[in-house]
This record gives sequence, C-alpha cells and structure tokens, in this order.
Amino acid sequence: MYPPPLPSYCRLPARALASLLLVFYAAEPRASSWSERMTPTDEAARSIGQTNNGCIAGAHALPLEGPGYQVMHIERNRFYGHPQLVKTIQTLGQKADAAGLGVLQIGDLGQARGGPLPFGHRSHQTGLDVDIWFNLDPRIHAAANDLRSNINAPSMLNGAKNGLNHSLWNQNHIAMLELAASLAEVDRIFVNPYIKKALCGQAGERRSWLRKIRPWYHHDDHFHLRIACPSDSPSCEKQEAVPAGDGCDASLDWWFQPHPPTSGPAEEKPPLPQECQAILQQP
Repeated sequence: MYPPPLPSYCRLPARALASLLLVFYAAEPRASSWSERMTPTDEAARSIGQTNNGCIAGAHALPLEGPGYQVMHIERNRFYGHPQLVKTIQTLGQKADAAGLGVLQIGDLGQARGGPLPFGHRSHQTGLDVDIWFNLDPRIHAAANDLRSNINAPSMLNGAKNGLNHSLWNQNHIAMLELAASLAEVDRIFVNPYIKKALCGQAGERRSWLRKIRPWYHHDDHFHLRIACPSDSPSCEKQEAVPAGDGCDASLDWWFQPHPPTSGPAEEKPPLPQECQAILQQP
C-alpha cells in the first residue's frame, strides 16, 4: 500500500523525503528477498496468510524422490511446504505406484520460507500448494540430468488448444486426479478448462470427486493441488468453500465463452502479514 500524497502545506526537504521513502519501501520486502532465504526457520510449522499473500514458518523439505514420485527442477529450491503437504505428496506417490499409474513428476511447492516468488506463480506462498505434471512416463529418469532441469512438462492440449491431445491423455490421468481429489486434506485441484470438460464426460457414475477439480487458466501440462489450512496454523486464511455439485454445469460453460478484456487500474496488493516480516528476517 503506497503512502498518501503529502499535503501541499507540508514541505519536506528533498533529503528528508528520500529518507522517508526508503524507510517505507524497506518495510515491504521484495520477492527476491524471499528467494534468497535458502533454508526454513527452525520452529514449529505454521502457514500464515493467504496462499497468494503469505509465508510459512518451519517448512519441511520434500525428499527429492520417493516411492512413486520425483522432484523436478531441483535448482529452483522450491521443494518446501507444510509437513501436511509433504505427507500428502508422499501418500499420493505411494498410491499411484501401487495402482501402476507411473511416476509423479513434482514441480514447484514453495520457497524455504514461502512468500512471493520472483517468477512463475502468484500463489505457492504458504506451503500448501504443489504442481504435479501430467507426464507419468517413468523413462524420464534416464533422460534427466542431475538437477532434472532439462525436462519440460508436455501439454495435454491439442495443437489448436481447443481440446485434448488423445495421444497423450489417457485413463491413468483420470485415475490420478481421482486419487488426488479423494484425499481428505486436499481442498481443490486446478486444471485447464478443457481437461475439466473431458473429465465431466469421462468420469462415469462415480463423480463426487469432480467437485474439487476446478477449471483455471493454463494448467494444461500440470495440475495444481492445494490442501486446506492445517489445524496448527491459526493465521492461515481459508478460501471460500468449493461450490456444491460436480462443476459440470453453466459455471464450466463460462470458460468457453468469449469475454471482453478487462480494463482499469490493477488491484492494489495488500502488504504481507506482520508475522512474515519476522520469519523473513530470522537467521
């Protein structure tokens, strides 16, 4: 939030005004400040604020590989999250492995102390989010370098971007999303609207899990899984509840209709919660 303009009768010397502005801007850390913190704080884990405006204390690192999963792009140092998220990923990997669905390629969780990221995401700030690639090919092990930084996630959309690429999309993806949505701690899962549309037509009679599958822009090469605020995190701000029903209704149709471009000033972003400043500054 920017300071209000100085009244016309208030004539500060230029040097004093510059000092005032420096104090103000130093109070709100930049995204790069958070990415420079390479380790979590040494305390009990708790998520703070909103998933797109918050941080995490005492984050846990997801082991870089385990039964049914492996972390990609290790060089980004974005494999930290709340211990409940770490457990959820490990559980999903084990279930996927037991079901013969392939190896989960784990993209970004969050930074060691959460907070805003310098590129790639507006959310992923409170240790409750993870991107999981739709690529389930176990042969990726042989092709990956040490940091798995040379592998990209393939899109599940066709060349025209108006439907799925059925040479890549298959029943394993549906089974994977159902497994993920069926975990009690999972709050919602974001996928591309065309993927949601395909799921609506392919899910069959067992459809209750579709409620957690939410359409969102992009998300054609991965799904974005978000767990609910954990009970140990009183400063974590809950999202509105997912609407009732399977989401295969007019709310889904909206995504395929033309929408006029929005105009006007960008919404002002609120400052991070006060607790986050202390977490950022801890050694």
